Amino acid sequence: MTTAAQSVRQTKYGFSKTVDLPYEAAVERTRAALKDEGFGVLTEIDIKEKLKEKIDVDFRRYLILGACNPPLAYQTLTEELEIGLLLPCNVIVYESDDISKSVVAVVDAKAMLSVVGDNPKLGLVAVDVGERLQRVLSSI
Repeated sequence: MTTAAQSVRQTKYGFSKTVDLPYEAAVERTRAALKDEGFGVLTEIDIKEKLKEKIDVDFRRYLILGACNPPLAYQTLTEELEIGLLLPCNVIVYESDDISKSVVAVVDAKAMLSVVGDNPKLGLVAVDVGERLQRVLSSI
């Protein structure tokens, strides 16, 4: 099923788009798209639940997925062991103001790895990860 969507927006650290899917469906489609690109979800943080639990506030449904592509993670870790500070790649899904829509966003891998400095091998991995995450976003 193809859904109409707004165009991709870019920030200094990521890319996002609003999709014509309710939250649950957007989460499901995001998980499937990540899997199709070789990513597993290592961590999951339900922000709505955590904010309610920790500071008793209500917040929109908002999920942070920590996505990892094992071969690419291994490449970066063997190149620079401390790169684990920047892993996994975060992908978020949250409820739009219009509850029939959701926002899906992916981290900009090149921006994230730019803090490492000039390392051509990491740069190539960042491009690969970035392209995969862009395809994830495009496919939802």
